[in-house]
Amino acid sequence: MQTYNSEHGKEAILNYYNMLIGTIKIPYKELDMNTKFGNTHIFEFGNPLAPPLILLHGSSMNSAMWFGDVENFVKDYHVFALDMPGEPGKSSEIQYPFDTSDYSDWLLEVINSLNLDKISLIGLSLGGWLATKFSICNLERVSKLVILCPAGIGSQNHEFKEIALSLLPKGKEGLEELFLKINGSTVIPDIVLNFQKLIAAFFNTRKEEIPLFTDEQLASLNMPVLLFVGGKDILLRSDETAERISRLVKNAEIVVFPEKGHSLVGLSLEILAFLNK
Repeated sequence: MQTYNSEHGKEAILNYYNMLIGTIKIPYKELDMNTKFGNTHIFEFGNPLAPPLILLHGSSMNSAMWFGDVENFVKDYHVFALDMPGEPGKSSEIQYPFDTSDYSDWLLEVINSLNLDKISLIGLSLGGWLATKFSICNLERVSKLVILCPAGIGSQNHEFKEIALSLLPKGKEGLEELFLKINGSTVIPDIVLNFQKLIAAFFNTRKEEIPLFTDEQLASLNMPVLLFVGGKDILLRSDETAERISRLVKNAEIVVFPEKGHSLVGLSLEILAFLNK
């Protein structure tokens, strides 16, 4: 499947992305790394002598989702926000299969190329799935794991397709209502909503189901784990996610936000309290 439905659409998304990059208020570097999985675009923030922290965004998004949180993270960490391959960012457009080790291998190559040893990982949704998968495959490389509404732990909510199909024919109003539901009825700032609508219009969101981790895989996680889920998540069964982590991961903290949805952002202070213990 093509990543974008047109070159015009790709250009529009990247132009908006560049505008959002221009809103960053702290020093940063943009890096392009050549890997065997293609180009990887990286944002680097903070003191190189501080402990390393990797940020992994969600599906149909890019590193812009972290720009509001980075100002807090850089006080204590050397932060790297990665554009994942196959998503609407500046990395390779190739979409690798979810049922192989490709994405975990990609992340390991990036971390090794950055000369990082042990890292802390934060991932949301698809990024939460990758952060979990990488941690399972590389236990000795992860100091702490933070996952927000992660895929691959609780099953996908198949009612979402019905909700989307009922709203999308309504055009602009239906799309805005869908995003509102995804965000747990939280009002979305226009600058974010407009980006989401642009991506929805021109980016071909992946339709494959992400495979669930086995009980044995989750039980192998031996680092401190922090899980955030939203009670109104219409994409994933957050109750299943919380139950499995609670039952299988020995050193886990679980926070359920009953009134929040799938897009859990703006939690940097809560995350830092966990990372700095």
